[in-house]
Amino acid sequence: MPRKVLALVLAGGEGRRLFPLTAMRSKPSVPFGGRYRVVDFVLSNIINSGIYSIYLLVQYKSQSLISHIQDNWNQTSVSRDQFITIVPPQMRKGLEWFQGTADAVLQNVNLIQQYAPSHVVIFGSDHIYRMDIGQMLDFHVERGAKVTVAAIPVPIDQASAFGVIKAAADSRIERFEEKPKNPSHMPGDPTKAFISMGNYIFDTDVLLTSLADAQKKSEHDFGGYVLPSLVGSGGLFAYDFSQNIIPGARAYEEIGYWRDVGTIKAYWESNMDMLDEEPIFDIYNNKWPIHPTISFTPPAKIISGDIQNSSISNGVRVKGAAIKHSIIRSSVVIEEDVEITDSIILERVHIKKGAKLKKVIIDKNNTINEGETLGFDSKKDRFRMHIDECGIGILPKTIL
Repeated sequence: MPRKVLALVLAGGEGRRLFPLTAMRSKPSVPFGGRYRVVDFVLSNIINSGIYSIYLLVQYKSQSLISHIQDNWNQTSVSRDQFITIVPPQMRKGLEWFQGTADAVLQNVNLIQQYAPSHVVIFGSDHIYRMDIGQMLDFHVERGAKVTVAAIPVPIDQASAFGVIKAAADSRIERFEEKPKNPSHMPGDPTKAFISMGNYIFDTDVLLTSLADAQKKSEHDFGGYVLPSLVGSGGLFAYDFSQNIIPGARAYEEIGYWRDVGTIKAYWESNMDMLDEEPIFDIYNNKWPIHPTISFTPPAKIISGDIQNSSISNGVRVKGAAIKHSIIRSSVVIEEDVEITDSIILERVHIKKGAKLKKVIIDKNNTINEGETLGFDSKKDRFRMHIDECGIGILPKTIL
C-alpha cells in the first residue's frame, strides 16, 4: 500500500523564556542565523524528506509567522497534495485556544479526516537540526509500529532534566519517565539515555482513536497522556535520531545535532554553533538545504574593515568596522570604528561611528548611537537593555 503522509507542524509556541525576542512574535518566528527563522528548520526537513502536504498550526502572536510563511513558503502546487496551509485555532471545541499538543491536533481532526493519510507526522517547530524523516518513516513501517517517537541520546548524568524513554533492545518503548532521579539507560549503552524530541509518526487510525480517548478524559498533551497510555500496546517504538544520516553532512559536524533554542543562552549558543571554519552545525549543505528566506535587498557591501569568523547577510553595509565571531542579518548599516564581538544583530539596525558591542543581541530597527557601548557593564546596560539571567543583553525590537 503506498504511503500517503500528512505533516502537522505545531507552531504555536509562546516562548516566554526567549523574552524580549518573543515580545512581538512567537517562538517559531524568532530570527535565526543569517537569514532564517526557527520554523524554517522543521519545514526544510519536511520538504527535503519528500513530504509536501503540511498544516502549520499557529497560535500566540502569530502575525509575524503568518507573514513569513506567506512571503517565503508558498508552494507552486501541481496537485492537491502539495500545500503549506496556516491553521489558526478554529475554536471548534469551545472558546478556548489550544490547551496542549494533543488538543491542537484534536481541534483540527477534521483536516486529517478530509485528507485521509496513511500516516500523520507531528513535529514541533522550536528546534534547530537536520533530519531525514523518510528514514524514521521506514523504521516505523519496518517495525510494524503504530506510533514512533523520535528520541535523542544524551549523557545519562544529564538525562534527569528531561523526559526519558525506557526502550527495549528492539526499540519498543516500555516506559516514560518524567525528569527521573535515576534515568533508564539506552539499550546496550549504560552511559546514555533516550529523551523525546517531541516528534512523532502515527498510523492515522491509532491517532484518531487516541485523540478521542484523550478528549473523553480531558487530557491535552501527547507527552503527558497520549503516548504513556499506549505503553503496553506493543506498537509504540523509539527511533534513535543519532542514526539518522543526512546527505552532505561533513565529518567535523556533531552527529545528531539538535538544539532546543528555548532560552536566550541556548539561542545565542546555537547561532554561534554555525560559525568557525569547521562548525559543528554547517549551514552550507547543498544536499540538505535550509530553504532560504526570499530577499529583494542588494548584496552586502564591505567598503573596508576587519571581519573575522562572522556571517554577513545581504544588504549589509560596512565601512571601517571590526566584526568578530558575530552574525549580522540583512540591511544593517555599520559605520567607521565600530567594534562588534560575539553578537547577533537583527535586521535594519544602524550602528553609528565608534560604537562597541560585545555579546549582545540587537533586535530589529534599532539605532546604536555614536560612541555607545553595550555588553561591557551590565549595571549600566540595564538602563538601555533587557539583561537575561545568563548575562546576555538584548535590545528589544523597535516599531517603525
